[in-house]
Amino acid sequence: MPEAVAVRRLHIVRLRAICCALALAPVCAVGCSPNQYALQGQVQNLQQQQVAVAQQHAELQTRATALDQDNQELERLLAQSQQQVRLLEDQLLAVRDQLKSTTTQLADVRDRFENTDERARTLAASLRKRGGAEIQANSSLSGTLPGLNLPGVEVRRDGDVVRVELPGNRLFVSGSARLLPEAGTLVEQVAAEITRAYPDRIVGVEGHTDSDPVTPGQWANNHQLSVGRAMAIYDHLLARCGMRPEQLMVVGHGSNHPVVSNATAAGKERNRRVELVIYPDRVANR
Repeated sequence: MPEAVAVRRLHIVRLRAICCALALAPVCAVGCSPNQYALQGQVQNLQQQQVAVAQQHAELQTRATALDQDNQELERLLAQSQQQVRLLEDQLLAVRDQLKSTTTQLADVRDRFENTDERARTLAASLRKRGGAEIQANSSLSGTLPGLNLPGVEVRRDGDVVRVELPGNRLFVSGSARLLPEAGTLVEQVAAEITRAYPDRIVGVEGHTDSDPVTPGQWANNHQLSVGRAMAIYDHLLARCGMRPEQLMVVGHGSNHPVVSNATAAGKERNRRVELVIYPDRVANR
């Protein structure tokens, strides 16, 4: 009997539990449904955020690619600019070297010109003192200009002086100051005519060259060659033509005073010459 009562009580407890469960089931169902919708909404929000983040990521990736391309272009332009700067620096250095070389050459030419000018002044002073002679000034040769009978020789008046051109190709071995065998005859004929017409005038022996540089050898430049040629004629005038040292002076002009353009071979040939320049000044013994 007690066991039956206990079993009955157990059945009653189970029935009561089942009834409670059935009674609470609608409440649970009603309470869980809103939570499910909330979760679905959160999932949708997260999905939307994920899509937005993916879009932002794609945009940032596109911008990063564009910036990388811009960076590569800037690096290329920078490399080109650096190369141009190096080229300009090299050109600047070359120009500086050329300027330095030109300045040195200019200083050398100036020194040579000063030396030549000083030698000319010294020679003129020496001529005034040599042989007890002095130069007497005369106003001009233009008023009473005697004629010179020199067929085939260029004679021209140049202000107060008379210039007699002796062609270089009739005087010298090419590129040297060595007289040709037939040069003596020409020089002696011209000197005789000058002595006849102007017996007491100062005569300048002036050497000229064309613009071509000299061949490396005895002469360093055209000035030296022109002085050497003028000295060769000067020596011949003293030794074979009877002219006096105090009557003569020697000048080398190089290519500084062409009579025609050096642009042609004929012009260069004309410019290679020695001029005997008759000055209005007289030489008289004291």
